[in-house]
Amino acid sequence: MTESSFVSLMNTTQTEQTRLKLGKLKVARQRLLQRYEHQPFVSCLAGLYGCQWRRYQLTHAQPGHFCCSKLECGSFALIVLTFCLSLVFLYFWFPWSIVLLILAVFLFTYVAVLLLLAVCLLSEGRRLYLHWCHKIGISVTLILSIVATSVLTDLWSKEWMTVLLSFQVTAPYLHIGGVVLMTLLSWPIAFQLFRINMRVRRMTITVLYITVLLTLYLVPLGMYSPCIKERSSLGSAPALIGHRGAPMLAPENTYMSFKKALSAGADGLETDVTISYDGVPFLMHDKNLGRTTNVKDIFPNWTRTSPAMFTWRELQRLNAGSWFFSQDPFGTASSLSPDERLQAQNQTVCTLRDFLDLAAQHGKLVIFDLYRPPWGHPYRDAWISRTLDVIHNESSIHSSQVLWLPPGLREFVQEIDPELQQTTAEQAPAEDLQLRHISRLNIHYSSMSEKEIRKYAAANISTNLYVISEPWLYSLAWCAGAHSVITNAVHILRNLQRPLFLMTPDEYRLMWILTDIISLILVMIIFVFHWWRERGLALSAESSSVLENQTYRQFRTEVNDVWSLSNMSDSDEQEPSL
Repeated sequence: MTESSFVSLMNTTQTEQTRLKLGKLKVARQRLLQRYEHQPFVSCLAGLYGCQWRRYQLTHAQPGHFCCSKLECGSFALIVLTFCLSLVFLYFWFPWSIVLLILAVFLFTYVAVLLLLAVCLLSEGRRLYLHWCHKIGISVTLILSIVATSVLTDLWSKEWMTVLLSFQVTAPYLHIGGVVLMTLLSWPIAFQLFRINMRVRRMTITVLYITVLLTLYLVPLGMYSPCIKERSSLGSAPALIGHRGAPMLAPENTYMSFKKALSAGADGLETDVTISYDGVPFLMHDKNLGRTTNVKDIFPNWTRTSPAMFTWRELQRLNAGSWFFSQDPFGTASSLSPDERLQAQNQTVCTLRDFLDLAAQHGKLVIFDLYRPPWGHPYRDAWISRTLDVIHNESSIHSSQVLWLPPGLREFVQEIDPELQQTTAEQAPAEDLQLRHISRLNIHYSSMSEKEIRKYAAANISTNLYVISEPWLYSLAWCAGAHSVITNAVHILRNLQRPLFLMTPDEYRLMWILTDIISLILVMIIFVFHWWRERGLALSAESSSVLENQTYRQFRTEVNDVWSLSNMSDSDEQEPSL
């Protein structure tokens, strides 16, 4: 072989090697660019979750290792626990406290977003790192939820039943949501599961996930919701009794408030009766006149005095409507027209006689609490007979329209006027109530039970629930078979054509089974996919000493690394010409 031929062969070989090297560099640069294009999404997730906004801070979980450290596992568990407690806190539906409701929504949303970010990062195979600011935020949220729940339990222990009732009425949808959530979690769980070398840890995670998933699949077998029933078994809508009239549309316990309730379609009216010092029964709920009148302007030294210690002439001097616009208890005062505002601002204390005459004029039922006057009052021992005197001799109402609620001297009242509908708050056995001629129960909605309502209905005893103003709670009372409810929102509940959340057992069974089947199929597909993927990666790793993709390698490449590859390739392309 001549020298020129040898040089030509060497040049050809060098050229082929250079081309091969350039090809590898181009492939590496293409892969690097593809991974860099994916970085903004992951950087955003890590930035929001752990304030890791720089790319070199993002790290993959190492092969065979768990997704995060023990500390970060504890942080993730804390997020899950806080999510559950904030959800319970959110279920305290307080219509009288918008501040609590807004706070509960904010806290729940904050924790839910962090939980979603954590799941997304796990799905990307990233190690979790919760920034200390979020750790403080989660801890504060957890403590606040626990403290608020404890305080609310002490102040309003009955409201725990509101939480249970709301879970009860939304149970079918919570079940579906739980199945969907566990199905979505199958992706990050399967992603991490097949990367863990420790068999015990892998089995623990698998058993725990399958147990929770199967439990959710079978929950409907023991679940009860009154609104899952045949439409043919659904009774008529409960009658609506205006609580102190229509307190959302006018000042409570005023003549205007009761007229508003009747205009909205109320079937009855509810109020509270006190007897003045000179024997005039009038409408007043509170133990003093400070909240609903201008007593501090007219009688500044009597602001804490019992309303029963005022004479009727003194009570007539008070304004019982102007407070409605300064306090705006339901946030609805602005909805009144100018004429209605003028009318509301000039309301006075209403007498029992006017209240009864208004109900009689429209043929409506009435129910009222009767407060016994304090010691030293002239009518301390005659409060029952004085009230009956107004019903029989001073008003035009018929006794059958009165749901007699005062428990005092009930046998005496029954003997004098047997046409009064005897009503009690005592949930005694039906046989005992029948012996006492009780025809209606008046109980708090937290005591609502479809079984109990049916039991009393079988004994011809109706059930009245108080105070229900939310459509979902009214729907639950409707499904449970309640006969009437006392409400602040007659104008809202009257427009409800059917109960919310109502579905037949067949409809829910179909929804339940389809959801479980689809979820099971998706979970199996996801687990098989990740098993196949990891098996393929393992076989590839055995056949090559270097894994080019570097899937689990810490990603520290900067943008200039890409250009260095470009410069390297450009310089190599120039080598053959030298």
